[in-house]
Amino acid sequence: MKFSIVLLACLFAVAFANEEADVVKEFREVNKEDFKYGYELTNKIRAFQEGHLEGEKTWLVKGEFEFVTKDGKHVKVTYTADDYGYHPKVEHSE
Repeated sequence: MKFSIVLLACLFAVAFANEEADVVKEFREVNKEDFKYGYELTNKIRAFQEGHLEGEKTWLVKGEFEFVTKDGKHVKVTYTADDYGYHPKVEHSE
C-alpha cells in the first residue's frame, strides 16, 4: 500500500508538467527484498526511489522527485515511507 502511495506521488510529478518529454535516463532493479529505480526526462522532471524489506512485511522506502512548475519555480520533494506513513519534505524556489 505505501509503495503505491509513493509511486503515485512520483507519477503526480510527471502529470503535473502536462507536456510531452523524452526519457534521458532510466534504470530499475527489482529484487525480492529490495528495489531501486529512477528516471530523468527532457522537461526537467527527475525521480529516484529505493527501498528494502525490513523483516517479513515492512518496506522502508526513500526517494525524491523534482520538477519545474509552469511559472518557472523548481520544486523538489524528498521523502521516506515506513510503517508510520509517508514523510515528505518539500523545497521550492521563489
